[in-house]
Amino acid sequence: MATVNPLKPTEQRGRRLSIHIVTWNVASAAPPLDPDNLLQLNNQNLNLDMYVIGLQEMNCGIRNLLSDAAFEDPWSSFFMDVLSPLSFVKVSSVRMQGLLLLVFAKYQHLPFIQILSTKSTPTGLFGYWGNKGGVHICLKLYGYYVSIINCHLPPHMTNNDQRLEHFDRILEMQNFEGLDIPNILDHDVIVWFGDMNFRIEDFGLHFVRESIKNQCYSDLWEKDQLSIAKRCDPLLREFQEGPLLFPPTYKFDKNSNNYDTSEKKRKPAWTDRILWRLKRQLHSGSCTPRLPAPHFSLCLRSYISHMMYTISDHKPVTGTFDLELNPLVSVPLITLMPEGPWTMEDDMLISYTLTPDFPSSPWDWIGLYKVGLRHINDYVSYIWVRDNQVSFHDGSNQVYINISDIPETEGQFLLCYYSNSLRSVVGMSSPFKIQPRVSSEEDPRGESQPSLELAT
Repeated sequence: MATVNPLKPTEQRGRRLSIHIVTWNVASAAPPLDPDNLLQLNNQNLNLDMYVIGLQEMNCGIRNLLSDAAFEDPWSSFFMDVLSPLSFVKVSSVRMQGLLLLVFAKYQHLPFIQILSTKSTPTGLFGYWGNKGGVHICLKLYGYYVSIINCHLPPHMTNNDQRLEHFDRILEMQNFEGLDIPNILDHDVIVWFGDMNFRIEDFGLHFVRESIKNQCYSDLWEKDQLSIAKRCDPLLREFQEGPLLFPPTYKFDKNSNNYDTSEKKRKPAWTDRILWRLKRQLHSGSCTPRLPAPHFSLCLRSYISHMMYTISDHKPVTGTFDLELNPLVSVPLITLMPEGPWTMEDDMLISYTLTPDFPSSPWDWIGLYKVGLRHINDYVSYIWVRDNQVSFHDGSNQVYINISDIPETEGQFLLCYYSNSLRSVVGMSSPFKIQPRVSSEEDPRGESQPSLELAT
């Protein structure tokens, strides 16, 4: 629908990643029963690699915050329950009161995703309260800098200047002092979304509702406060957005598709938005490549709202993107494999090799996971790389996991190497099976015969 680079990669090593972004002000509601439409699970044309999910106004009472600090919050658990059977792993998350940002990726991408920073920027109540503001995850994806921001800006028609001020403040606060990370405006892509609370100016309630009823959205675009601000602000103008071809997503009566029927009768508005900015973006209409090399482009495939969800006074908005790039990193820092067939009879040997520039640490560890892991701490067992070490020579290492540390269970498994200094998975094995324990039983002739003890 909208593209920021007209050129397609021609090199053999080019890679395309499909990313689905969700923003939803959930108004303290519990997760819905059916996530298929929201996550496009039934769309046969999509082969998604990543999900980026931002929520606003999660239930953040004291009791909920205390519970969520000890356990996974209900929304995170909900998305992990849905996505982990589809081979998606929660890579990172950050929460500030009612704001939550989650990043999921197919497990094969984990060695090429490095989490650099997570940050919360409160802007509510004199800049100290986190009911408004932004949460940010900065990561490296195949060597490229990617910044993801989920925000909740001030409400009400008259607070537009305050919204723009908070937008600027959130951007300015994403500094990385003491870290070897460039300024956020030099990152290869910034994806910024959330309940931005921009309203439709001038037009009355009746005109806005009639325009929506007749699907004359273009009549409303010119008075959309974000569109007006982008025409006046050079930096904001660098952030792109897909066409608003869906009805305004706020404000609805809960459990219905009716716009606000309360006494206040708030005017509908496109409060929930998804924006993106690429580094060194050219002026609109130019056909010159934005970045001569290496190749990096973002193409918007869909930008829609989901009217079927009625648990909130907002409708969720999603954007699906194709990210095309030539990887700057194409080989994992760690090559990892189980040695020989693993059985429940013996200690399990693991071999791994390090690239010469890998910053190894005694706090690195190797985890054993069942395929379908939810997040990086969802291991069956683990070992510190300097413990149980068998041998090491010229970057090649062997360690073992004690058989007593592994529960008897069936299924496929993975090994992941977690780097403490890089705070990320840097190596992963192919899936493999652990053979069940073998016991001996006597046959009638007195000869020993093997039999399998299957895990129960």
